Amino acid sequence: MTEITKPSTTLTSDCSRLGEDSTHRPAKQVNPSLILLSIVFLALILTYAVDSGEFQRNGIAVVPGSYHVLDKDDSWGQLVSIAPRASNSESARPVSLPEAFMAIPQGIEKRAGLIFMVLFIGGMFGVLNKAGVIEAGLERLLGMTRGNVYVLVPCLMLAFSAGSTFMGLAKEYIMVVPLMVAMTTRLGLPNIIGLAIVAISVKVGYLGSISNPVALAVAQPLAGVAMFSGLSMRVAAYVIFLIVGIAFVLLSIRRLGFDASVEFAFKRAKLPARHVLNLLIMGVGIGFLVYASNRWHWKYPELSSYYLALSMLFAAVAGLAASDAATAFVDGMKKVLMAGVLIGLATAVEIILSTGQVLDTIVEGLSEMIGHHGPLVSAFGMFFAQLSLDVVIPSTSGQAAVTMPIFGPLGQLSGVTGQTTVFAFLLGNGLTNLITPTSSGLLVLLATAQVGWGQWARFIWPLVLVFAAIALGLLSYAVLTGY
Repeated sequence: MTEITKPSTTLTSDCSRLGEDSTHRPAKQVNPSLILLSIVFLALILTYAVDSGEFQRNGIAVVPGSYHVLDKDDSWGQLVSIAPRASNSESARPVSLPEAFMAIPQGIEKRAGLIFMVLFIGGMFGVLNKAGVIEAGLERLLGMTRGNVYVLVPCLMLAFSAGSTFMGLAKEYIMVVPLMVAMTTRLGLPNIIGLAIVAISVKVGYLGSISNPVALAVAQPLAGVAMFSGLSMRVAAYVIFLIVGIAFVLLSIRRLGFDASVEFAFKRAKLPARHVLNLLIMGVGIGFLVYASNRWHWKYPELSSYYLALSMLFAAVAGLAASDAATAFVDGMKKVLMAGVLIGLATAVEIILSTGQVLDTIVEGLSEMIGHHGPLVSAFGMFFAQLSLDVVIPSTSGQAAVTMPIFGPLGQLSGVTGQTTVFAFLLGNGLTNLITPTSSGLLVLLATAQVGWGQWARFIWPLVLVFAAIALGLLSYAVLTGY
């Protein structure tokens, strides 16, 4: 148990204020599945309101200037059509209501690997919680730092963001979210702070992308520049965004009523051998996960099996009975079950727009924002186009494959260098991923932390606006200096 060395009324009042804050009003939360369901039906309407068209493709990359409009019967009678679609047809048709509903289970099926990985991570932490490893480890960590968030938060965010900006880590941090949530809970802070420590760090890493292979390996070659070149602006962006991100989290902690003058006395007793061994296994396991993901390019099946194997190892070391371990694993899965539904709904949006063949039309329309309006306006157009596209193409590499072959030549005609085109892509894609409800990566983090999208959107919106202003300033400097 945590003891308070100063009058208990101080922490009690702090916790009371936390409970009164907007982040603790579950009665007013809109179920995130309803938000995504609304976007699904909005995508359905777009297949009627927007022309269907397509680019020719060379592999995954589009061929610039190859866009053409397809013939389409967009009568509203198509809304109830159940006729099968012809493959390789030069004509198009909007998505029917039955097809929209079918897109949801199709989305779950398409992302089954990701969904099972998330469920297995939840199960693994269910086993660790049952064994008491997380509570004991956090007690020791907080005891060493005396619960000083002004030490913990900057150090943790620096470590997490470094993994993202140098190695492109993102999904690897899913298993860290429950640890951060548990840590902030022990300090009397809400789940959303633990989530913010991880989520903001990951997105800051992608905004800077110093050597992030996930973003740069696709974007820079397609834009006609050498991979990992143009380091200076990305380093500057990473440092600036990280400082602002850390300040935002610390200010949020203070705004929520956390009193740093309240001293906590945590247990400093030696951890049991079983707990020490499990914590060592967890540390080594995370390190090996990072190595394996980069060395052997592990996908979701490999990752899921890895988490399952770790769960069994944790249970064995903790001395849990097989039945107790299995029950704990299933209970942990239940806590993140909503993530599967959310991922399916988010993927359904992409499926509907692809089926109605309007994705390429949206890209073509946004490319007109760039046009021939001078380098600064064109660069801003790229930035806002990437912001918009991230809602329908939340994949970083997928968005790069679609936009770079188009925006690269357009940027050159407007006096925007290839490096600045890539920089605009990184800023736009990374910024929207902080808040877009169709991002499976963000939805997984939210589900793991048990934080609703609406709750997160209200919390993170001020930071998104600040980041947007910084991004435009950095982009202006890049254009004016010929970066």
